[in-house]
Amino acid sequence: MKAPSSYLTMSSIFLFLFVSFFANTYASDMSIISYDEKHEIDGQSLRSHDEMMSMYESWLVKHGKSYNGLGEKEKRFEIFKDNLRYIDEQNSVENRTYKLGLNRFADLKNDEYRSTYLGKKTDSRRRFSRTKSDRYTPKDGDSLPESIDWREKGAVAPVKDQGSCGSCWAFSTIVAVEGINQIKTGKLISLSEQELVDCDTSYNEGCNGGLMDYAFEFIIKNGGIDSEEDYPYTGRDGLCDSYRKNAKVVSIDGYEDVTPYNEKALQKAVANQPISIAVEGGGRDFQLYESGIFSGKCGVDLDHGVAAVGYGSENGVDYWIVRNSWGASWGEKGYLRMQRNVAAKSGLCGLAIEPSYATKTGENPPNPGPSPPSPVTPPSTCDDYYECPEGDTCCCVYEYYGSCFAWGCCPLEGATCCEDHYSCCPHEYPVCDLKAGTCLASKNNPLGVKAMKRILAKPIGTFGREGKKSSS
Repeated sequence: MKAPSSYLTMSSIFLFLFVSFFANTYASDMSIISYDEKHEIDGQSLRSHDEMMSMYESWLVKHGKSYNGLGEKEKRFEIFKDNLRYIDEQNSVENRTYKLGLNRFADLKNDEYRSTYLGKKTDSRRRFSRTKSDRYTPKDGDSLPESIDWREKGAVAPVKDQGSCGSCWAFSTIVAVEGINQIKTGKLISLSEQELVDCDTSYNEGCNGGLMDYAFEFIIKNGGIDSEEDYPYTGRDGLCDSYRKNAKVVSIDGYEDVTPYNEKALQKAVANQPISIAVEGGGRDFQLYESGIFSGKCGVDLDHGVAAVGYGSENGVDYWIVRNSWGASWGEKGYLRMQRNVAAKSGLCGLAIEPSYATKTGENPPNPGPSPPSPVTPPSTCDDYYECPEGDTCCCVYEYYGSCFAWGCCPLEGATCCEDHYSCCPHEYPVCDLKAGTCLASKNNPLGVKAMKRILAKPIGTFGREGKKSSS
């Protein structure tokens, strides 16, 4: 029996609407749930699982990444995919002046990145009274260069890497001191951030954060600072080496603060020397920045110390040249360009709020020559019968009713002895993850290193007669 044409027409319309609705809903859901599949959404072709896995493996090789924890590689891949999705989305925005990329932080969630690489801020209430100066206050008749790059003038050392230590404040300070020293003496000397981390502890807190003004104050009171060659960077808090603290190769006479909330004053300052600045660097765009003139979202919660080492313009957009301390694999070979002359008086990411710089009029201290070797550490005595080599930590291997009947040696100073009586961890990664066989900086921290294994201690006298007890 032939159905009425009106019935067929209504059925066709209903079927068409149903299929269209289902198709649109399905496509929308797939853009979130099944990003691994290759789909076309809003004209943008999304990446397949195989493509992302290939990119991930290449990224691991490029950045020398490896994971010791069980399932950690797979967990990091999921974060990597989410960051890659975000990068693709943001890079597709038209007329954006910067690009994001798969830099060294591509396997970190944003909160992990912030807690590991930005660190804590020092209590602002403990801050010294700001050293006011009108040295770089803008005045009528000022004639400033349209652009300047202190790298080209030889006043900026190669980019350094602070590692997972929150010592950005020390690197920011050192850039300013290295810069003014080169401008005044003609010699670029790479100076020691580690001396600041180890020795500038009255107000600053080493790997837990600090302020550049405090560091300038330390260098002035100390009569100078040592070279990086003599007091090299370790990336962790350490004991102050008094020999090297007294090996002063560069001195400064003072420090001053640029007029705050004034990018014109900052421009005048940067036209004369590299300047320490603080920014809010916790945003996801800052984390994944790769190139171009950064203009991403950020506030003024200053949590990262960097240095302004120049400025310029490109295609009508003004920018600052900012030297970071995350190694040459981040950003534009370790640098980023940040938009200049923005509407906010604070500058982009608050960069105009707390700029400061070192002043220098006097001569550097006489060359002290290389520092003497650090004192030899005696063997570590575990008990009256056994000892470990110098610099090792004694760890009990067999314990019975509170007494140790067998000792092992962990080849690290100040190590954590794990409860399995077999492994141990460096003091900067003190949490033992026995299941994964790794050492963590803190509980549930994604960053870790492989646990060390103990060796058996030896009878007293094997390494030397005098020693110190170091048991755990």
